[in-house]
Amino acid sequence: MKAAIASSDTLFVLFGASGDLAWRMVVPALFDLYLDKHLPERFRLLAVGRSDAGDAALAEHYFKGVAENSRRGAPPPDAWQAFCGMIRHIRIDVSAPEDFSKLGKALEIYETEWGGKAERVFYLATPPSLFERIALGLGAAGLSQDRDHVRMVVEKPLGNDLDSFRRINDALCRIFEERQLFRIDHYLGKETVQNILAMRFANPIFEPIWNRRYVDHVTITVAETLGVGKRGGYYEHAGALRDMVQNHLLQLLCLVAMEPPVAYDADDIRDKKVDVLHAVRPIPRDTVDSFAARGQYAEGWIQGAKLAPYRDEADVDPHSNTETYAALKLYVDNWRWQDVPFYLRTGKCLAASVSEISIRFRDVPHRAFPASAGLNAQPTRLIIQMSPEQGIVLKFMAKEPGSQLRLRLVDMRFSYMEAFKTDTPAAYETLLRDVMVGDATLFMRADQVEAAWKLVMPILDVWAENPAADFPNYAAGTWGPESADLLVARDGNSWLTPTITKA
Repeated sequence: MKAAIASSDTLFVLFGASGDLAWRMVVPALFDLYLDKHLPERFRLLAVGRSDAGDAALAEHYFKGVAENSRRGAPPPDAWQAFCGMIRHIRIDVSAPEDFSKLGKALEIYETEWGGKAERVFYLATPPSLFERIALGLGAAGLSQDRDHVRMVVEKPLGNDLDSFRRINDALCRIFEERQLFRIDHYLGKETVQNILAMRFANPIFEPIWNRRYVDHVTITVAETLGVGKRGGYYEHAGALRDMVQNHLLQLLCLVAMEPPVAYDADDIRDKKVDVLHAVRPIPRDTVDSFAARGQYAEGWIQGAKLAPYRDEADVDPHSNTETYAALKLYVDNWRWQDVPFYLRTGKCLAASVSEISIRFRDVPHRAFPASAGLNAQPTRLIIQMSPEQGIVLKFMAKEPGSQLRLRLVDMRFSYMEAFKTDTPAAYETLLRDVMVGDATLFMRADQVEAAWKLVMPILDVWAENPAADFPNYAAGTWGPESADLLVARDGNSWLTPTITKA
């Protein structure tokens, strides 16, 4: 999260250049960085693929992706033509080791032309099955050896379980040092997610009450109204726990629960996150049902449209045991958070698309107001909104106007749009800029990913060995299955409806 613009000459090598990820996310983010003057003056996007498409054909393909996915919409013609001048297509078959030498020669030509070493970013927008092959090819061609100027970016999923992650990671680490590896999680690039640290550690009013003495429980919600769409083939092998909880939601938990860093330094911050994951109470296999709930959506209605059940989606097994909803109850066993439950939930085809963190504070120790006044009808809580709204809401009790004593929950709001009068950059913009300047703060270290896999493996194993007898068990357009309600009801709690004010 350095403020500096990437000023060093940069060669950005994009493997999987004709794929959906490059088209939807990577290239639109690079173009927006170009418009904001966050790319170095000497920059080349080397689009690697097996097709014979030329530079012009590839640029036309990318134009459609930028027009549909850039936060600015269709590119201005002059700016787009200038950006296209930075794109070069290179035909490479990653299964042919000799082709990596061809890539190396292309990189050397640019560095010779520019008169010095350039930052080299190898971005793997490919299936994980190709990570090892590409890493070995780059290593054999001598393209990984400059430890100070070469970086590799890999996307999730980083494995399908703990063992597969270790195999992938070991393969990458045979060629690259840990400091060269940038494991990307786009959630960590969101402005509202980054602001969690600023809110906690740049303000003296929150940290004194950010502990078990004042916090009753924490709820993290990442909900979608969409179903799996065209991703049925992928989702059948992933499910909500792998796709969302193991990475995104556990990352959010770390930001909420971590201790203050000594300095705003990548290693220090990541150390504190790993400490949280190591402190999370393990879930024994025989208690999984007490700490985790799963669901799969049936048909239902969302915004006036009828949705088909998950088992009727394309490329989905009609008897599928894959969960489209997952909820966990976790405890962080340390001095700050002992016995404070952290409730995590995520799902598809839910009642609203919303991502937020809710810090529910303990009730007042003595009820001085009569019950008729309405105290504790709604809990006091702090809500960090990530989407669709971006901001922070403090909900607290206030007296209604009038002679009668009536208390009502009111909101104190901070909105990014209202406060800063500008659009926030897309997550990929932030992360790609950080890669180019070598800032690893927002990227996951190997020990962090491994610790997250260790936490969820007992749940994955038990769910795989014991198919759900009640799937599908929640209607599309609702907030999930009854088992998730029971998960928190055992503690005398309930899932609070997310704070949404936009239509």
